[in-house]
Amino acid sequence: MFTKGRIIFAIIFIIAFVIFMIISYKKDAKNHKVYYKNTAIKVAVYGTIAIILFVALRLVTAYLL
Repeated sequence: MFTKGRIIFAIIFIIAFVIFMIISYKKDAKNHKVYYKNTAIKVAVYGTIAIILFVALRLVTAYLL
């Protein structure tokens, strides 16, 4: 199924991909601190609002039906 060439290619590809992702992340880390400040708080707030709305709608529809 897998030839020796395909296995070697897959290994080299995975190593190159991981190295590229590490380099790319290190370059973008500076921008993340500037542009994505306080995003964890925003995600938590929006997630909480979504959960509250979901629970409220489930309760309302359960009592109406």
